[in-house]
Amino acid sequence: MDSALPTIPLARLLIAFVPVAVLLVVLQRWAMGAWSGLYATGRMLIQLLVVGYVLTFVFDADQPFLVLGVLVLMMAAAAWIALRPLGPRTARRLGLATAAIGLGGVPTLALATQGVLALDPWYDPRYMVPLAGMTFSTAMNAVSLAAERQHAELAAGVGAAVARRRALDAALIPQINTLLAVGLVALPGMMTGQILSGVAPLVAVRYQIMVMCMLFAAAGCCAALYLTLAARFGEARPRP
Repeated sequence: MDSALPTIPLARLLIAFVPVAVLLVVLQRWAMGAWSGLYATGRMLIQLLVVGYVLTFVFDADQPFLVLGVLVLMMAAAAWIALRPLGPRTARRLGLATAAIGLGGVPTLALATQGVLALDPWYDPRYMVPLAGMTFSTAMNAVSLAAERQHAELAAGVGAAVARRRALDAALIPQINTLLAVGLVALPGMMTGQILSGVAPLVAVRYQIMVMCMLFAAAGCCAALYLTLAARFGEARPRP
């Protein structure tokens, strides 16, 4: 197989924004407002362009302290964004989200990179940074879904134990759906990228199995940790 991944010319990359523009028009015509979608798309574009340069620097430097710095920044950003549905981001809420993502995500990432892949060096940025991004972003979404559902259930008068169970169930819906659909409905991102770059499908499958296990565990553990910590430190209550 050809291992050279072709470069996408910038002119042709613009074609990818055509369906986005169509969706923005639909949002505007349905009186939903296109601003949030436009803002998110613009922010995505800027962030990816910036991170492309940052990762080039990190990969070329190949220094452990830079990799650890990137991981800490990822985790902090994930905790901040996870709290978006809860209203004001208090220091305690941010601390709980950071603790949940760190305690659930870091050990899972370590098992994948040091146990399964046995990276040498242990901080190899070409593996560590992308896998950390997958782990922390998945944990972020799970914590966000769990926190929002827990507050909604408590606001509806549901007991704490039932609210926690329903919140964890809601947080795991995307991951369970993905596990059920993988190979039948979709080829996940990492596997697709490897195949496009010329990796043999059976090799790509092994990497994807590792990733799927890692993400499912990170999502569930981080969501469960947040729900437990929120109840322990008095954040498991309805929004005012």
